[in-house]
Amino acid sequence: MSQRPLILLSNDDGYAAPGLVAMRQALASFGDVIVCAPELNQSATSHSLSLHRSLRLRQVDDAVFALDGTPADCVYVALHSAGRILPRRPDIAVSGLNHGLNLGIDVFYSGTVAAAREAALRGIPAVATSADFNADRKAAAELSARIAVALWERARGKPGPAPLVNVNIPNGDHWAVRSTRLGSRLYGDDVIYRNDPRGREYLWIGGADPRHEPVPGSDTDAYDAGEASLTPLSLDLFDVDRAALAAQVATATTRA
Repeated sequence: MSQRPLILLSNDDGYAAPGLVAMRQALASFGDVIVCAPELNQSATSHSLSLHRSLRLRQVDDAVFALDGTPADCVYVALHSAGRILPRRPDIAVSGLNHGLNLGIDVFYSGTVAAAREAALRGIPAVATSADFNADRKAAAELSARIAVALWERARGKPGPAPLVNVNIPNGDHWAVRSTRLGSRLYGDDVIYRNDPRGREYLWIGGADPRHEPVPGSDTDAYDAGEASLTPLSLDLFDVDRAALAAQVATATTRA
């Protein structure tokens, strides 16, 4: 490996997904890229780790590894395999390019975001990037690569937690980039029940056709305006605004 930045690339669509292939090609202009990604599609697995079953890793190609686990598994394994995947600690981690968006509350369910979050939890600057189904894939990957490199250049050597950013790119092939907050993306909360040919009941969860509520400065507003969004995400889930309420509940419970 050269002395160029070392980039760990993962996703949740699988190691052979066209978005990851495009992302790898775009990042190769800036650094040395090593892929560790799921063997199969792992969309909406969030930050699940496979703690209760064995995993299998295989080397698909030069600097491309496939793991039969979740996106978070892939990053965890890549970072802790004592040189079997990465020759050293990566300078930055990128997850994507996801086929479809991860706006608003999607970040809680997204395997794409979880892979980047796992790297950030380990102190590595990380970018999760997603694109609309109708976005130009090559152009979206190139924009994502430029964002990743710009983040690395500005974050290296800085104290504090590693930055984690979530990027979403609308359709088209050229975009302005807007710094945003999480917006309001609402789905129909559907549970659809059916019977199989033998009369046994099965069901599907999850609604389609999400809608956006206006939230000034949000990723959903940027998407609706045709702009790419770059949203910083926090690794600290502590809610300072609810600290007093938690203290009151603790006191009331103790007295009871």
